[in-house]
Amino acid sequence: MSASPLPPATPPSVTLSATAQEPVVEIPAIGQGTWYMGEGLAPRQDEVRALQHGLAQGMTLIDTAEMYADGGAEDVVGEALVGRRHEAFLVSKVYPWNAGRDSAIAACEASLKRLNTDHLDLYLLHWPGDIPLEETLEAFDRLREAGKIRRFGVSNFDVDEMAALHALPGGESCAVNQVLYHLGSRGIEHSLLPWQRAHAIPTMAYCPLAQAGNLRRELLTHPELLEIASSLGVTPTQLLLAWAIRPVSGRRDVIAIPKATGLEHVEQNAGALMIQLNDEALDRLDAAFPAPRRKEPLDIV
Repeated sequence: MSASPLPPATPPSVTLSATAQEPVVEIPAIGQGTWYMGEGLAPRQDEVRALQHGLAQGMTLIDTAEMYADGGAEDVVGEALVGRRHEAFLVSKVYPWNAGRDSAIAACEASLKRLNTDHLDLYLLHWPGDIPLEETLEAFDRLREAGKIRRFGVSNFDVDEMAALHALPGGESCAVNQVLYHLGSRGIEHSLLPWQRAHAIPTMAYCPLAQAGNLRRELLTHPELLEIASSLGVTPTQLLLAWAIRPVSGRRDVIAIPKATGLEHVEQNAGALMIQLNDEALDRLDAAFPAPRRKEPLDIV
C-alpha cells in the first residue's frame, strides 16, 4: 500500500462560492490554526516564524479569533503578516455576545487593529448565542458594505442551526461552517455534512489532529492508525490531515486548520496537502473508525 502524491503544480484546494460582492475563490485544503498562540506556551517569535513558513509552504489560510488569548493570537498573526497581508486568506471570529447589530462592528474593528489590516477575508460567528441571528447578519452585511470583511460564516453550528440561518434573509450567503472534525470524531458525517454539501457550504475542520473531541489523544497512538501511516510512508498526523481533506464523491470541500509552532511540524502539515489516500487505506480507516449510523450531538470545544 502506498500514498500517491498529487502533482506538485496542483495542490488541493476548496472552492468558496461567489457572492454578489465577491468572485469564486480557491483556498488551500490545509490552512493554519492559531488556537493557544499568544499565550506564552511557545516563544512569540517561533509562532510568528511558523505562520510565515506556513505561508511559504502554501498554507495561505490563517484562522484566528478574538477569543484566542484575548486577542493575543490576532496580535501574533498581525506581526506575521507585516508586509505579507496580500499572501494570506485571513479568517477571524467574533464572540456570540459581541455579535449584535453594533457590537459586532466594534469587535471586528478591534480585531482588524490587532491584525494590522483593513479587512478580513472571512469573519465567523464563533458559536450560536443569545443575540438574534438577524442582528448578526445585519452587522455582517454592514461590514461587507464597508469593505471590512469579504465574506461571513459561522462556527459550531449543527444542522438545525444551519437550516435556521439559511432560512433568514442573507443567511444563504454563509460561506463556511467551522466545526470540530477528525477521524475519531465523525459525528458531522451523519446529518451536518450532507446538509452543507447539498447547499454548497464547505466545512472548516478545527482540531483535525484530534486535539479534542471523541478519542482525543488516544487516536494518535491507535495501532491501526500507526500501521497504516507506516505502510504509506507518512506520519500519523499527516495521515489524519490527508483523511480530513479527502475528496468525497469526487469533490473536496473540507478545509483542515491545524496549528503548528515548529518549522518541521509546519512542513509536515504542508506535506499532507500532497498525499492522496488510496481506496485500501480509506477502507481500513473506515473499518477502524466507522462513521456514525445515527445523529450524534455536535462535538464542541
